[in-house]
Amino acid sequence: MHRIPHILLRLVYRALFRHFGPQHWWPGRTRLEMCVGAILTQNTAWINVKHAIRNLRKARALNLAALHAVPLAQLAAWIRPAGYFNVKARRLRAFTTLVAERFGGKLEKLLALPTVQLRATLLEVKGIGPETADSIVLYAAERPVFVVDAYTRRFLQRHDWIGAKAPYDEIAALFAARLPCAVALFNEYHALIVALGKLFCRPRPLCKKCPLRRWLKA
Repeated sequence: MHRIPHILLRLVYRALFRHFGPQHWWPGRTRLEMCVGAILTQNTAWINVKHAIRNLRKARALNLAALHAVPLAQLAAWIRPAGYFNVKARRLRAFTTLVAERFGGKLEKLLALPTVQLRATLLEVKGIGPETADSIVLYAAERPVFVVDAYTRRFLQRHDWIGAKAPYDEIAALFAARLPCAVALFNEYHALIVALGKLFCRPRPLCKKCPLRRWLKA
């Protein structure tokens, strides 16, 4: 069960934005690149994903036709820097298969689906879970859904604002219910939480310097 006063998430956003400033996310040149990045960033750091995407770009494979046609072994070799490359190659192929078989190879047709239908369709793809699906919906389709990642769950639990077993959709709904429904805001908030998690709310936290320290229990 959550324990978050209604205005608190707005105050947290202001504190993070005041400390870190704008983050300029999502790092991707095209909508397809954002989708690929969302899939590749599972269980790895973004710096590794950047190397994998650079390989795809150098091979001129950052288009749906190439990603769908290339042998899986070659695709896995290109994305090797992202880790779990054989698994992620199969996930990318499952995604391109969805677009090829149900949307005529047109990514824009998939991304044009109504938000609820788009998310449900993405969740049908093997290897795409709620966080990856929401990243695609928010960043590639530019729809106002809140992306919940491990950093989000960590800082909320450390402040005793959610329980340890709070479901993903329940956490996302907390943000959606307490914030203006805006793509730019959800984009920025997620990026700020990532900055918080990397610099302060680490596995071994640096609470004394954290911009959210005033809300920690004594």
